[in-house]
Amino acid sequence: MTTTKYLACPTEIVEAPVGVVWKLLTNISGWGSFFNLRVTGVEPPGPAAKGQRCSVESGPRWLHVGISVEYTLIDETHYKLELDARFPLGITVHEALDCVPLEDGRCRVNYHCNFGFPGGWRGRLMRVLLSRRLKAGPADSLLRLKRAAEQEHRSCARAAGRDGVRLSDAERGLSDPKPSSI
Repeated sequence: MTTTKYLACPTEIVEAPVGVVWKLLTNISGWGSFFNLRVTGVEPPGPAAKGQRCSVESGPRWLHVGISVEYTLIDETHYKLELDARFPLGITVHEALDCVPLEDGRCRVNYHCNFGFPGGWRGRLMRVLLSRRLKAGPADSLLRLKRAAEQEHRSCARAAGRDGVRLSDAERGLSDPKPSSI
């Protein structure tokens, strides 16, 4: 039996359009490029979908802490997603992220982590031993996402030759590019 024992809810303002952040969040196979983990499998492959599962590893390469992740909600219209992660020793995390578009091509990302631990003394001991990571881990993950999105946005703007200029919806990943008629 697992009971929720700790909630962490960091928030960041990202200097990139919501579409850039959303693209990073829904591309599971690319998580290892900015989150502190290694993706070892995604089923079914492709962009995020409800019920999609992935296997990841965290920690130093010699430790290989296996984590299973499953998307439980994908709301592309409102830029919301939820997932459940299962760690060794009965630790669980229900994560909910939402991205809110702001003016000037920025967005706010809210990250809610509901940590669960096994009942009894083992769960209490794990919570005490992991207390520092429970606070720092979600904030660090969100900061990594922020940096990756801002870097991606700057790279796209430079490639388009418009450093400092707002990108179109299609360039920001907010809509499908219009097919060209030749």
